[in-house]
Amino acid sequence: MDIDREHAFGLFGSISAFILLLSPLPTFIHIWKKKSVEKFSAFPYIVAFLNCGLWLLYGLPWIQQQRSLLMMTINGLALAIEMVYLMLFVLYSKKEKRMKILFIILSEIVFIVSLAILVATLVHCHKKRSTIVGTSCIVANILMYASPLTIMTANVMGAILGLLQLMLYVTYYEYT
Repeated sequence: MDIDREHAFGLFGSISAFILLLSPLPTFIHIWKKKSVEKFSAFPYIVAFLNCGLWLLYGLPWIQQQRSLLMMTINGLALAIEMVYLMLFVLYSKKEKRMKILFIILSEIVFIVSLAILVATLVHCHKKRSTIVGTSCIVANILMYASPLTIMTANVMGAILGLLQLMLYVTYYEYT
């Protein structure tokens, strides 16, 4: 079987993505056993759901002119896995958190469907469709990889601002 370099890298990327998708499995086994999400955040999985939905959209033939079966397959599988993770969050969350998660997921679905409809009806060139949806994918991808940092962001920002304050103090101390 002759596999060209592009397909080999695509296959390697898909296998790597699948392994990455399974990395939160211990967390969800813990949630399932405890029947509680405890202090775990749903945010990384909500953003991953959006990311996978957008990349699945990007791989569709009316967005991408070239063959994107591998991209559609891994992102379809990823979307299904993220749905299972989010269902566990919804199942084992308190009512107010559950409603918030469901609202955000519904909003993401509406966003993806709206983007698909708008791009399909208003943009008549594959290249422009690909650019618009691809840009959305890149933004969602960055958000997905940054999302676990939300746990520490407030502390990091406080530390950075405190450091800046100290630097200003040291810089202008002799002038006061």
